Amino acid sequence: MALLEVNTHEEAGSVRLALTGELDISSAPRVEEELTRTEADAPGVVVLDLRGLAFMDSTGLRLIVSADARAREQGRRLVVVRGPEAVQRIFRVTRLDERLDMVDDPAAATA
Repeated sequence: MALLEVNTHEEAGSVRLALTGELDISSAPRVEEELTRTEADAPGVVVLDLRGLAFMDSTGLRLIVSADARAREQGRRLVVVRGPEAVQRIFRVTRLDERLDMVDDPAAATA
């Protein structure tokens, strides 16, 4: 089982959280904690970079949907950088790729 790493990068009015490893029921609380800390600073854009994920389950999906709802309520943007095929499949199957703000490159998130 791959551990999850969360690296936070602050960039001119936005914060990017780069996730590496597996986002699942055991690692979701760590990401939720980092999101809560990040959201407290009220950045205009929060970027979740999924390119380093090897796996994501429905718990990770729920976490992202909840973060998106909070961002919308607070007048911010949540941008998701697409992950590898195994991760993107869950977005396509649930059709959340049509609802979420998704990009291929983190630079496009703040453009």
